[in-house]
Amino acid sequence: MTVTVYSFATTAGGFLLVLAIILPVAGVLLSLVLGGRHAERTPIALMPAGLGVAAAIAVLLWRSGKPLVYILGGFTPPLGIALRADGFSAVMLGTAALVISAAGFFARANFWTPPGVREARAPLAFWTLLQGLWAALNIVFLGGDLFNLYVALELLTFAAVPLVCLDGRPETLAAALRYLLFALFGSVFYLLGAALLYGAYGTLDIVLLATRIHAEPTVWAAAGLMTAGLLAKTALFPLHLWLPPAHANAPAAASAVLSALVVKASFFLIVRLWFNVLPSPPNEIACAILAALGSVAILFGSALALRQERLKLLIAYSTVAQIGYPFLMFPLAAGAHPWTADAWSGGLMQLLAHVFAKAAMFLAAGLITESIGHDRIADLGGIGRAMPMTVFTFGLGGLSLMGLPPSGGFAAKWLLLKAAVESGQWLWAVVMLAGGLLAGGYVSRVLAPALASGIDPLKAPAQRSREAVALALALFATLLGFAPPVFFELLQIGRGAAIGGLQ
Repeated sequence: MTVTVYSFATTAGGFLLVLAIILPVAGVLLSLVLGGRHAERTPIALMPAGLGVAAAIAVLLWRSGKPLVYILGGFTPPLGIALRADGFSAVMLGTAALVISAAGFFARANFWTPPGVREARAPLAFWTLLQGLWAALNIVFLGGDLFNLYVALELLTFAAVPLVCLDGRPETLAAALRYLLFALFGSVFYLLGAALLYGAYGTLDIVLLATRIHAEPTVWAAAGLMTAGLLAKTALFPLHLWLPPAHANAPAAASAVLSALVVKASFFLIVRLWFNVLPSPPNEIACAILAALGSVAILFGSALALRQERLKLLIAYSTVAQIGYPFLMFPLAAGAHPWTADAWSGGLMQLLAHVFAKAAMFLAAGLITESIGHDRIADLGGIGRAMPMTVFTFGLGGLSLMGLPPSGGFAAKWLLLKAAVESGQWLWAVVMLAGGLLAGGYVSRVLAPALASGIDPLKAPAQRSREAVALALALFATLLGFAPPVFFELLQIGRGAAIGGLQ
């Protein structure tokens, strides 16, 4: 297990952590105050800056080889609040900035104030919510206190839910309400667990808690409550019922962000809880249960995806399946074994590959729907000739979901398979192989008619720039398969629950 030394003083470059949060928050305020077309121009202007800050954090982290820290107001925990970034945080910050930027540029055609109109409701709401969602994600990735992470989760929920029902249709309102109910129940369970930990140890700071916590019934009760709440937000089987209608009925850009990033935030906190807070090594039975739920999600979600008649519903059920893969790393990355580093890297690589592949596929599905007026899979005949770049994007994303080389999904599954074989946990290897075959089945269900002949005339040809945005995300999912060793070294910074000391 990697030993991590955290400082209780602001480290060099720590101010960048604050800047990563301030930028989208400032965007929200500017969009609301200025309104009109400025609500659209503000986030487009700030997105490159957000990407730059995320890149700078990753570079500083890699050069120093230890987590970055910023103490807010100079008050150290437990009285004050600390922001912290390790390798996992830095990679997720960069990933969020990339996907948010791509979704923003893609959405300009759908959420742009028409000429002659001073201000339109949908564009103002979309751009404000998108920036609010980005700010909440960055707080989740950088927060060092379990209560403040709860607040960030709530902000994320209240930014994500309205994105589902921007068009105001009855089915989108029903999907958003179901999403909200699941998210609120999840929040209640998480908060109850955090209250138990605070009552037992007098702090919710992650680093302080890790130095004080020990195995006892109160801790396991709190862990169970918090994990159950986070699983509801992650939509892991059997708590997935809210996800397909919410993601399938949202606008394409919103679906991409919801599927790629929002459900990953709660998974990020599950990893934080089990590997950075709870007693080390993580409980073997609990890790096996999480992996078993992930396995059922892979098989069940894939089977349901095979049965869908609508393209966006198929992609949504694929998310239910694909979110199960990172949970397989829990029993494989627990403890100090030769294979744990591979399992850790494989689980996080799978998470990243899914982020880019699924965002690309939802954007591609949105372009197809806009161009032909529907997303019925049976009636996609010939779309491959009419929209070759879009269909290629969908196929490239599907390649990563199947785990075929040279994609990031292949690299991730290879590391997880290697860890499963070395540890003798063959069951998880069998599940991964079966999930890859099922993914091939539902991706082929779309590509087969798309590459056939015959199609009705396109209602509106897709803009090349929007197709390029979706293709870029799919290429990111593929290029992850060529990640250099330095990328895996970055992922290992801060890994594990062992706290080597406090300075």
